[in-house]
Amino acid sequence: MVVSHILGGIGNQMFQYAAGRALSLANSQKLLLDLSDFSDYRLHHGFELSRVFNVIAERAEVSTMRQLLGWRVNRLVKKVLRRPQFSGLRGKKFVVEPHFNYWSDFFNLNDDCYLFGYWQSERYFKLFESVIRRDFTFREPLAGRNSELALEIANTQSISLHVRRGDYVSDSKTGKIMEVCSSDYYHKAIGYIAERVERPVFYVFSDDMEWVRQNLTVEFPCIYVDHNHQAESYRDMQLMSLCKHHVIANSTFSWWGAWLNPSPEKLVVAPRSWFCNGNDDRDLMPNEWIRL
Repeated sequence: MVVSHILGGIGNQMFQYAAGRALSLANSQKLLLDLSDFSDYRLHHGFELSRVFNVIAERAEVSTMRQLLGWRVNRLVKKVLRRPQFSGLRGKKFVVEPHFNYWSDFFNLNDDCYLFGYWQSERYFKLFESVIRRDFTFREPLAGRNSELALEIANTQSISLHVRRGDYVSDSKTGKIMEVCSSDYYHKAIGYIAERVERPVFYVFSDDMEWVRQNLTVEFPCIYVDHNHQAESYRDMQLMSLCKHHVIANSTFSWWGAWLNPSPEKLVVAPRSWFCNGNDDRDLMPNEWIRL
């Protein structure tokens, strides 16, 4: 079996699921999800995958994980074993992502294993792209204002533009890891798109729309999508995925909004600077995406 540890916002959850799903398919094994860390998790909206998508999401029970990990199943022990200095105590089945860029030995894991990490690269699941796209189809159709926007998006040269601030600005710990995309980046990205797309219409998504309105001038038709909140926040990703082209933030949320658009003709512009802590993000973007 493959057990994938799941934690974080919906974008992180999608990467962790996709990597585990791909490895389980490669080895003809069952995929289970360890959701135990959500018991006291207060950020974002908890575990969302099975509510939002048509994923194959069977929860790993404690007894199953104990069979796999033995004494390492304890939550505190697992937390300690994630640290590099304790790697010698993990055994063969407790697999921690060794670095942020793509790990070439990933598909050499052919025994039962427990995956812990972010696994933020398309390369972990590219071989099974069709399955991942099917798993990440949205369960519920759009309705109301979202349905109206979807129709507009389909009938215009629609570009999603995502501005992520939130905890990047307000949380000091997060701020030491994640860059905050500048208005200069967005102006360059808008210019890049406008040179290549006739009559672009920008659909703007953000967790800080007040900042966007005050600091980001878009000299093209622009629709601010500001009505999807809390448990319905994922609807922004659903709408992003329907747009023809994309300007993403350094956010897994808009990364997936762009990736879920299956069009080979799409343009995706991403920030050159993703992290401020030195993480190697060379494998984070698909080759076709443009970094500015």
